[in-house]
Amino acid sequence: MSDKVRVISSEGEQLGILSISKAIEEAEKAGLDLVEVAPGSSPPVCRIMDYGKYRYQRSKKLTVAKKSQSTVQLKEIRVRPKTEEHDLQVKIRHIKRFLEQNNKVKITMMFRGREIVYTEKGREIMEEIKERLGELCIIDQHPKREGRNMIMIVSPKKQ
Repeated sequence: MSDKVRVISSEGEQLGILSISKAIEEAEKAGLDLVEVAPGSSPPVCRIMDYGKYRYQRSKKLTVAKKSQSTVQLKEIRVRPKTEEHDLQVKIRHIKRFLEQNNKVKITMMFRGREIVYTEKGREIMEEIKERLGELCIIDQHPKREGRNMIMIVSPKKQ
């Protein structure tokens, strides 16, 4: 470890390469802290700043960034090949509401027992759902069979 560091003042001016003790003296003279900002460079770079104020401002920036970021959830709607027309309308209304809230929706067609022979009817229902949603969404994954389920994933269109 070297006993010399490059020092930058609180105004951003280069004070040059000083010994560590001299750099600490300069920081104390200004009533601030000596903070190492680039330990990997040769010689290491230190800055004279108010470290408490720096940490506070950094935490404030992080909270503002967290507020502005949006989290997208994956909601799931389950239907069956024997789902009646009115129930299908209600489920489509739920899908539209989820899409308006900027959530992705996973539509799962479940085949139980002997219903597995009606996969074509299930595909028709999935296509009907896709048509009814129309321009409201983007299809991320077209209807695809996975075991006893058929899955389609839709996401909201970008505004």
